[in-house]
Amino acid sequence: MDKKLLTHSGLAKLEDELNDLKIRQRKEIAQKIKEAREQGDLSENAEYDAAKEEQRHIEARIAELEAILKNVEVIDETEMDLDSVNVGCSVTVHNETLNRDMVYHMVGSTEASSLLGRISNESPVGHALMGRKVGETVTVEVPAGEMKLRILNIQRA
Repeated sequence: MDKKLLTHSGLAKLEDELNDLKIRQRKEIAQKIKEAREQGDLSENAEYDAAKEEQRHIEARIAELEAILKNVEVIDETEMDLDSVNVGCSVTVHNETLNRDMVYHMVGSTEASSLLGRISNESPVGHALMGRKVGETVTVEVPAGEMKLRILNIQRA
């Protein structure tokens, strides 16, 4: 199994989520199941079925988070080489196709969120930028066609 790359903040978020699921949400769902059981016949009890389904989702997410956290490599952003694009850095690029500057925060796939400008080192754009230096231009094949990106700046996130 490949190591999952995480920043320190990404690790903290996953640990907080796992803690919340195990302590607060498990307790809440157990209470919902108890209350639904007290209503009588479970075969036609929609609240009981919904609570059990929610419990399955919580337990699946706990298992997923535990698997990720068992096989994680934390990126130390303070010791990162800023000569080239790496996980944990922010990279400013000029999108020559759209003629505008964009900033991407390079993260592992677990932390990726395109809406927040956090792109995975495994995504097409992230993969093309990894290891590149300021001044280099990369061409990336994306669903909309080719995209040309010129690296303007690399800095700690």
